Amino acid sequence: MIFLSSADHTCPPMKLEEKWPTNVNIHREFTGFDLAQKFLLRKGTVTDNRLLLRLGSKPLFKPTESVFPNGLSHEYSIIATFRLRKTTKKDRWFVLQIFDKGGDTQVSLIVDGAKKTVEFLAQGFLKNSLLYVFKNRDLHALFDRQFHKLGVSVESNAVSVYLDCKLIERQVTAERSGMNVSGRTFITTRVEDGRPVDIELQEILIFCDGRIADLDRCCDSPGVTCEPVVTHNPTAAPLVTGYLHRMLSMPAQLPSDRCHCPALKGLKGDPGPQGLPGLKGDKVSHPASLISCTNLYKL
Repeated sequence: MIFLSSADHTCPPMKLEEKWPTNVNIHREFTGFDLAQKFLLRKGTVTDNRLLLRLGSKPLFKPTESVFPNGLSHEYSIIATFRLRKTTKKDRWFVLQIFDKGGDTQVSLIVDGAKKTVEFLAQGFLKNSLLYVFKNRDLHALFDRQFHKLGVSVESNAVSVYLDCKLIERQVTAERSGMNVSGRTFITTRVEDGRPVDIELQEILIFCDGRIADLDRCCDSPGVTCEPVVTHNPTAAPLVTGYLHRMLSMPAQLPSDRCHCPALKGLKGDPGPQGLPGLKGDKVSHPASLISCTNLYKL
């Protein structure tokens, strides 16, 4: 999976705060959609050093074509940072809901306060609904009326839910159909009546890369300090270690015509041919001066 470049007209470049390159340790242009800008949400009060968005009292929906002019990439990440209020912590509401022209849901992300679950729904190739319910005790913190970051990674064969940049659960999915932009898109609406849910919303973003939810380190959260992560430089020479390093560090042997044979004792050969007769010796005048071999071993 790769980042869609700005040349990809499906996903335009995003103008984001400086925190995001640090959050995901990627210093390049992001592509996707800032739904707060798309829905013209006005800036409200500042709470806990967070600039909040005003949701108002009218249903928040727009033609999908105006939100996603050329559709949405098949793999993407949804990032929403918000805090529930006391009166709404048990509400069931849509973070995002995208209808097709016929009124069928193509994509939806639901937070259910009563069941303390997160639900992701997509449309299959046969216009069938693919529902994935995430029910995990680690999700209960989402409903404690504190600010939390909910992340959802949508990949070709899996959907993963993150809370405050920690993986909660991953589920394998069936194949999904593409998006029809002829319908309408809603954000932060209650399932009960379609009105805006009473939450404190900081941001709601869609990145055209399913990895962003996984790479996000929540460096902008209070008390969190992120050290720069050293990434592999694809242009650098690979590190050579261990046995391979020792092999490459040995001096190369120059070619030689000499044969270096091991000094091992071979098998006994066959007897050689009989030699030529020797020359006749001189006559000895003092036989007593000779010493026999028997006497030699006695010395």
